[in-house]
Amino acid sequence: MASRANRRVLLGYALVCAAALLCSHAPPVGAAEDQSPTPTAAPNFPVASGARLAGDSKQTRFVLDLDKTIQFSAFALADPYRVVVDMPQVSFQLAAGTGTAGRGLIKAFRYGLVMPGGSRIVFDLTGPAKIANSYLLDAANGQPPRLVLELEQVDRTSFVQSLAAASRPELRPAIADAADTAAVEGAAAAKQAASADLRPVVVIDPGHGGIDNGTQAGGESEKNLVLGFGLALRDRLEKSGKYRVVMTRTDDTFIPLADRVRIARNQSAALFVSIHADALPRREGDARGATIYTLSDRASDAEAERLAEAENKADAIGGVNLTEEPTDVADILIDLAQRETRTFSNRFARLLMGEMKNTVRMHKRPLKSAGFRVLKAPDVPSVLIELGYVSNKGDREHLVSENWRSRTVGSMAQAIDSFLAKRLATAGPAN
Repeated sequence: MASRANRRVLLGYALVCAAALLCSHAPPVGAAEDQSPTPTAAPNFPVASGARLAGDSKQTRFVLDLDKTIQFSAFALADPYRVVVDMPQVSFQLAAGTGTAGRGLIKAFRYGLVMPGGSRIVFDLTGPAKIANSYLLDAANGQPPRLVLELEQVDRTSFVQSLAAASRPELRPAIADAADTAAVEGAAAAKQAASADLRPVVVIDPGHGGIDNGTQAGGESEKNLVLGFGLALRDRLEKSGKYRVVMTRTDDTFIPLADRVRIARNQSAALFVSIHADALPRREGDARGATIYTLSDRASDAEAERLAEAENKADAIGGVNLTEEPTDVADILIDLAQRETRTFSNRFARLLMGEMKNTVRMHKRPLKSAGFRVLKAPDVPSVLIELGYVSNKGDREHLVSENWRSRTVGSMAQAIDSFLAKRLATAGPAN
């Protein structure tokens, strides 16, 4: 049997190979390696002031009113059928509820930031359709500049043929070279500065963001609630000075699931904490309380399975055209690392429940597991925390309460302290 040192070397090599394979299959969406970059200046973004649909189930037109002309690209995706429009960052000042009701070939559409400097509109279609035309109209006769998208119904065979004939769409918005260069340089500088910091890295992952709102109820949006909580947790941890804290996002930006995992792995994180707030359809009753999820191949119950399935659709919601992650990285050494990592993840989940139950109302089954893609880093202990149910009035009141947030952040920080202190104290020698 190989020595422990040799096994560690082999395991490290296997993980590096796996990471390379995963990265080679990842879509080129512009998330920074460590955290979402912030533009160096606050430019005057174009404003979208109105949007409307016209047509029927054969032909449907979308019109977006702007205050200036912009560049954009449009492409279709299948399974589910969608059309995606990418553009430079736009300030969407549309009426509340815009996009929730569809017409003709469009069931609904959503819009938002997908990266600093880039915005996206994603249309959910009723069936296969092709982009018959897309163009910009200059301001004329008192009308503002307008982006026009015309869709035409086709059958499945024609749709697939049109996708095959088209060049692979770039899955990042058309943004200025200067902004792109600034983002790359900022990420490189942050990575270089972090290399000299030997403190344990804690990655905080506020779920959803940008074009992906998450659950919504009572006028509250999950993406905003969990971002506020994540930033508060970051501030609490940084105040202690014990950790280097990395956020997967610090603003209203969409980050694909694979990029969230990649951030944790690239930073050699000691812990990954993904923060969410669930909601139940009315037909499923009224649940409340916080729940802590870990990764497993089989869901612990039907609700855990439903939630994992919903969360794993985040990339489709954001319009990202994903290929399946490669299966040829399931080497035995990777499997061993995952087993050890799941043990640490479960240990942290139990510690976290013990701390949180003293300050927060917990779900009747507070520890659950399911196949969350965001928890699948093979070498980073990871948990997903549902702070409560946005669909429950009592939980929703807690989620917007500064006092509740402060107490909950405190209990989570204490659990992180206990977990990492014990793990660092019992860690074996490097060689």
